[in-house]
Amino acid sequence: MTWTERMRALRMDVTPLRASRDFRLLFLAGTVFYFGAMVTYVAIPFQIYTITGSNFAVGAVGLVELGPLVVFGLYGGALADHVDRRKLLVWAGLAQALFTAVLAVNAFRGDPSVWVIFVVSALLASSSSLQRPSREALMPRTVTHDQIPAANALTSLGMQLGVLVGPAVGGLLVAYVGIGWCFLIDICGLGVATAMFVLMRPYPHREETTPPSLAGIGQGIRYALSRRDLLGTYFVDIAAMLLALPVVLFPALAKEVFEKPQLLGLLYSAETVGALVATGLSGWTSRIHHHGRAIVIAAAAYGVCVGLAGLMPNIWLVAAFFALSGAADMVSGVFRGTVWSQTIPEAMRGRLAGIEMLSYSLGPLGGQVRAGITADLWTVRGAISSGGFACIGGVTLTALILRDFWSYDARTDEHAVAERAIRAAAGET
Repeated sequence: MTWTERMRALRMDVTPLRASRDFRLLFLAGTVFYFGAMVTYVAIPFQIYTITGSNFAVGAVGLVELGPLVVFGLYGGALADHVDRRKLLVWAGLAQALFTAVLAVNAFRGDPSVWVIFVVSALLASSSSLQRPSREALMPRTVTHDQIPAANALTSLGMQLGVLVGPAVGGLLVAYVGIGWCFLIDICGLGVATAMFVLMRPYPHREETTPPSLAGIGQGIRYALSRRDLLGTYFVDIAAMLLALPVVLFPALAKEVFEKPQLLGLLYSAETVGALVATGLSGWTSRIHHHGRAIVIAAAAYGVCVGLAGLMPNIWLVAAFFALSGAADMVSGVFRGTVWSQTIPEAMRGRLAGIEMLSYSLGPLGGQVRAGITADLWTVRGAISSGGFACIGGVTLTALILRDFWSYDARTDEHAVAERAIRAAAGET
């Protein structure tokens, strides 16, 4: 194989965008949704840090979001297995726009209230948790089974485009025109994304459904616990985010460590730049079948890069290692999403999406608190590096305990084979 052929083989597969109108709508909705959300993501911690001067207060946002995320994530997953998922996306998007408007009003006041930020953050976590399982469960219905790896990579690309531009815009708005404008931009993004959901066609459930209940949620949890391959995807991500996620420390890193607050947006965008590059070269992922091993190796590489970032002497080298960590995290995320989308039955997909959302949300929320406390007790650099290197140990331990996860093979796994047959019978090959 020539070098030209090898580079062509790395090119991203855009077949789902060409073949599916509804996947295109989901792609566009995700891009603008994450753009607006990341503008707010920059604004909230910066506003809290400006008002309080406390890293712990910034990390405490994760504490107030924790309860709503657990409750409404699980309930939203059960709801997604019963109601019209498209309609749920629309109503939850409108609710998020309303709550963000409250943040805007508070920010434009002369003396914004910290308690309002915390209360609305909890409400936003509630509405977002209701919405996300439906979005995750709906995506596999818009493409064929074999297109799912490419669709996951493209979904990641749409998110990354929003995440890349959002923090940069948020950083500029915070520095030059004010925090309130960040929330106005987010409201516009939520409006556009919701309009995209309205344009999608309905996707009725294939089987008879039951109303959401504690018994139904328990059934989903028992199913997840019965599959060690799924548990591996959850625990690896939780370990990486709980131990190594450095984002909450970016305001202090830019403002105090390097005394360059104008480069705050660079830190927020660095991981996404790396993820975008990795996504653009993601053509190889469809040829990998041992997804568990790929997830473990990528998550360990994420920890290495974060750990080294905390040791770098200038902000540009820090950003470079954060970019590498973003590339590793993207690879891990694509394979995790492929395992979920290709093996979970349609009737369970909403509830499992709720559990998945908890797995990749609880880690970051706990990681915010861990990083904030460690930085206040020690140093910002120490909190970043120690977390990154601890991540390597956590991921390795998970792989050693969950051997079925490490040996997962998409070609022979019984759940992947069964779901492939069901989709073929339903004409969704």
